[in-house]
Amino acid sequence: MKKELTTKGEKTRLRLLAAAEHEFGGKGFHAASVSSITLRAKVAQGTFYFYFGGKEEIFSTLVREIGRTLRKRMGEAVARQADRIEAERSGLCAFLRFAAEHPGLYRIVQESQFVDAAVYREYYERVAQGYARGLSAAEQRGELRPGDAAVRAWAIMGIGHFLGLRYCLWQGREPDAVVVDQVMDFIAGGMAPQARGRAGA
Repeated sequence: MKKELTTKGEKTRLRLLAAAEHEFGGKGFHAASVSSITLRAKVAQGTFYFYFGGKEEIFSTLVREIGRTLRKRMGEAVARQADRIEAERSGLCAFLRFAAEHPGLYRIVQESQFVDAAVYREYYERVAQGYARGLSAAEQRGELRPGDAAVRAWAIMGIGHFLGLRYCLWQGREPDAVVVDQVMDFIAGGMAPQARGRAGA
């Protein structure tokens, strides 16, 4: 049963989640502990168990929270653009910025497949579902050529995933604008309406 939290209680819960992100992202699930999380959050261990049943529960909750925050960030970025191709750029940049701001993102999400496989799958499926809805709506408005929105969503997610891996995780920075330009040229050439695509496409 979900606990109804006061404003102070919600702040404590969020502080624990922020500490968990640092601990799991830096050490991995097995090396991190409830005591290391509470020490970082400056919260008593007894208080921790008011919010979470244990290390596994806070880890799964963290993966869901990361996914929710990421979807919100990307959704807000996309909503600011009237054209879907520009929205793709904004959404990609929002993801890469998020990945750069959360260096533990990749480790946490990838480890979740071994800690809670259902949450791992949910993380990606929820992103893909929202993404596909946006692509389908853009196709209906004539901004994209006809195609399978779900397949496109997963394919573009893969592009973002590996760009984030190469630049944000391994190089510790967002990719330069010229990199995003190259990616968008690739995406637009394959997705834009015929008149906006490359000649002969």
